[in-house]
Amino acid sequence: MADEEDEGDEGPPGLPPGTPFYMTPAGHEALRAELRKLWDEERPKVVEIVSWAAGLGDRSENADYQYGKRRLRQIDSRVRFIRKRLERVQVVDPAAQTRRDQVFFGATVTYARLSDDAEVTITIVGVDEADSAAGRISWVAPVARALLGARVGDTRKLRTPAGAEEIEVVEIAYPAG
Repeated sequence: MADEEDEGDEGPPGLPPGTPFYMTPAGHEALRAELRKLWDEERPKVVEIVSWAAGLGDRSENADYQYGKRRLRQIDSRVRFIRKRLERVQVVDPAAQTRRDQVFFGATVTYARLSDDAEVTITIVGVDEADSAAGRISWVAPVARALLGARVGDTRKLRTPAGAEEIEVVEIAYPAG
């Protein structure tokens, strides 16, 4: 958990410290909801269990006490991380994007790999919102960085572990504003 907490002090991976944490309004609300749930619901329950278990006597062999203390440390670490993140987050509403002909944060982009003509659709989101299985990639991911600023029909070079690959922007969409 210490790594997670330390990460809250730096910028997104691969970028200089101090780089903002961009996030969509939905991602921002999800992070705030997680903080509320941890602080207002889960932590008080665990504190109650630890207090009860501490009153039973020998704490060294009390599994409820040991687990509860460990869980409290995890919750407190995550709460610190989220609070630090929320202090530095910059919420960007993709629905408010006026230049919808270019790829920017929050865009849903369909691109074709020129090597096999396979089409891939991704949405560019904040670091904490990324979920590759759902097609939501971080704005600092190599494919997102290659696509940022592109227009439909533009071809970009994407560097992958297997080597450089050409991709072409097929479609750009933003949520309705």
